[in-house]
Amino acid sequence: MAKRLYRYDPADALTSDEAIEVFLADAFETGDAHYIAKALGVVARAKGMTRIARETGLAREQLYTSLSERGNPTLATTLAVMKAIGFEMTGKRHAGRPAPRRKDARRRAA
Repeated sequence: MAKRLYRYDPADALTSDEAIEVFLADAFETGDAHYIAKALGVVARAKGMTRIARETGLAREQLYTSLSERGNPTLATTLAVMKAIGFEMTGKRHAGRPAPRRKDARRRAA
């Protein structure tokens, strides 16, 4: 007797902002731009791609393409989608790296 396999869509599991936050944090930790774009696409599908398209002013087809595994969304698209799904990108220092020192910092202090 053959077992029946079903397609799994991670968007179905993203039913709360907390789940989305964990999902996106995991994607951003990889540092892989394509994986992050795909993760944003999964979240956009979970929230409703039509609603995201309407809020961003971008075409659904463009969003599906940009936020796919092979997509390469612009920073403007990424920021618009992040805002539409209720999240923001913030800059924080990488835990394993010290802050870079500027060469001209001594001149300014004098």
